[in-house]
Amino acid sequence: MSRDFEDHCWKDVIDPETIDIYQAYRRRTYVGDYPAVLAIDLYNKAYLGGDRPVKDVDREFSGSCGENAWKAMPPTQKLFAAARRAGVPIIYTTRHVNTGGVQSTNRNLKRMGDDVYDIKSQLGPQPGELVIYKERASAFLGTPLIAHLQQRRIDSLIICGESTSGCVRASTVDGYSYGLHNVVVEECTYDRAMIPHKVNLFDLHHKYADVMHIEEVLAHLEGLAQQRKVA
Repeated sequence: MSRDFEDHCWKDVIDPETIDIYQAYRRRTYVGDYPAVLAIDLYNKAYLGGDRPVKDVDREFSGSCGENAWKAMPPTQKLFAAARRAGVPIIYTTRHVNTGGVQSTNRNLKRMGDDVYDIKSQLGPQPGELVIYKERASAFLGTPLIAHLQQRRIDSLIICGESTSGCVRASTVDGYSYGLHNVVVEECTYDRAMIPHKVNLFDLHHKYADVMHIEEVLAHLEGLAQQRKVA
């Protein structure tokens, strides 16, 4: 049975009056016919300090998402496994260590090791999977991402990664602007704080994407895998 349109993590922070104002956005949510997974910034830096509260790890590792990143890892691994079984491309984004002073946000950055922007090994790309290097928040700005999607005739994105209020949001809005259908997987996205995470998921869901639960997306991918096996 499908969930209600508002059955998501923001229910404890978005008041009923706001929900009522946004009723015009209610619609059927779905994954597109020819999707790709866009894995945003699953790099080592987000996991520094381990599976601990962000306020604790932030003292030593500014920019880490702490326990929020680690909680999202198992469902993200399931997402990647299902996508690969279905033959759905996975495209990763990260940033260069030295971008000549160009940053994705205005946060003061501390110098860290040269591997901080390597993709976390437990989530890393397999041979042949594309890694896009970006300098701003959006995966599209100044990168060849849209060309690769068009070449593969991708019509929709399944988006995961971090941060919900930053690079995930910017990439989702730009994907929508390019005419792509976006799905943001709730359990596979995260931020450094829960309020911006929930509020941005709410806003993206109503305007630019279908926020879906991991089990819904996995079911669609398994269906694709079966279809392609038969074909």
